[in-house]
Amino acid sequence: MGELALVAKITHVPSMYLSEFDGPRKGTRQDAIDGHREISRRCRALGVDTLVVFDTHWLVNANYHVNCAPHFSGLYTSNELPHFISNMPFDAPGNPALGRLLARACTEDGVETLAHDATTLAPEYGTLVPLRYMNADRHFKVVSVSALCMAHYLNDSARLGWAMRRAIEAHYDGKVAFLASGSLSHRFAQNGLAPEYAHRIWSPLLEALDRQVVAMWERGDWKPFCEMLPEYAAKAHGEGFMHDTAMMLGALGWSDYDGRAEIVTPYFGASGTGQINAVFPVTPQSDAAVPAPEASTAKQYRAFARL
Repeated sequence: MGELALVAKITHVPSMYLSEFDGPRKGTRQDAIDGHREISRRCRALGVDTLVVFDTHWLVNANYHVNCAPHFSGLYTSNELPHFISNMPFDAPGNPALGRLLARACTEDGVETLAHDATTLAPEYGTLVPLRYMNADRHFKVVSVSALCMAHYLNDSARLGWAMRRAIEAHYDGKVAFLASGSLSHRFAQNGLAPEYAHRIWSPLLEALDRQVVAMWERGDWKPFCEMLPEYAAKAHGEGFMHDTAMMLGALGWSDYDGRAEIVTPYFGASGTGQINAVFPVTPQSDAAVPAPEASTAKQYRAFARL
């Protein structure tokens, strides 16, 4: 019935918003903004009606959660970086029916997920910054999914992504895009050094790891990447422990995925972190390689368990 029409890994750096204003940062994130607008253009051309954002700024300590309120609006100030994002307006329609469908499908597949359609909870800036450039005209409906998961396994997040795709294809009358909103390495510059690292990666090691990962994505080396993801997420300070990436790859078919990444905005540094906009073609997949809930070996996930 429905279709997962587009999947992307996207940046949400707050300096994108800061770069709109007069001052030393003005225009410095135009490449990232243009990348968001290009992804939006592709979604429109494909007939996408809803953007589902895996948000690595939505911290949760138990279960997975879907924010599917009927409407989102207000002014947002970041509690982390209020000097970067202050009183940023947002306004977007939600999609409660889709959010409930996704949560139910994940729970039925063994990954307990709760839908919140009657809530005053506003999205975090991992959702709101992309919407500013992808959905300024409120063309798309929006659903936000928690992806800063503090006590969760990556295999459950992969299973969640795949269950959501299957639910869309089997039960949804429309087209959806999945946006994994988070960085690669996410080691912020030490306090006092942020201006010096505004356009740099924190260390040569982290930059080398990130660039190797991007090259693997472009080559389609998914089996080795999925094997290394838990350790990469831990040792490279992956944003949200890279649960957004696991969700995205689960939707694509995990280690059996056979597509190659298309880089829309080349890898760049921001306050010490590694960022990118990349699109992943959606190809037919079986679920044979998607991890079963809580079925991973202790060895594979020891580096990642946060219990």
